[in-house]
Amino acid sequence: MTELSTFDKALLNLLQGHLPLCRHPFAALAEELGTDEGTVLKRLSALKQEGYLRRIGTFFDSNRLGYRGTLVALRVSPECLKPVAEAINLYPGATHNYEREGRYNLWFTLLSPDQSHEQQVLDEIRALPGVDDMLNLKAKKKYKINVQFRLR
Repeated sequence: MTELSTFDKALLNLLQGHLPLCRHPFAALAEELGTDEGTVLKRLSALKQEGYLRRIGTFFDSNRLGYRGTLVALRVSPECLKPVAEAINLYPGATHNYEREGRYNLWFTLLSPDQSHEQQVLDEIRALPGVDDMLNLKAKKKYKINVQFRLR
């Protein structure tokens, strides 16, 4: 991985909370950074290839859109961890998926339009080879933390 340039850091700082809602958001970012849209797009592509950037997207209030969310913890046999994680990633409602230390070693969040769809997805995941146990951890109260990393 190459080291981040001053320009890259400025671009990533802006992207974390300032992507303009307009017809040409990357051109607007470019103007703010004193460059052109092509340069911004080229750097974003390189930053994605190098692993600094996973995705660019927005956050929606899933509850207001009629979705229900849950945090799920799985106990997966180590040799099946990667295929189980890849299978979870195929579900459109799986928004996070990460390995953790401890008895329950694979965690993910799931958004579903209703209880029956949530149950169907969880039943399918529970049946995957290597899944030994599952905890469905429904939130009682929602806390939203806006994490932004200031790169200097």
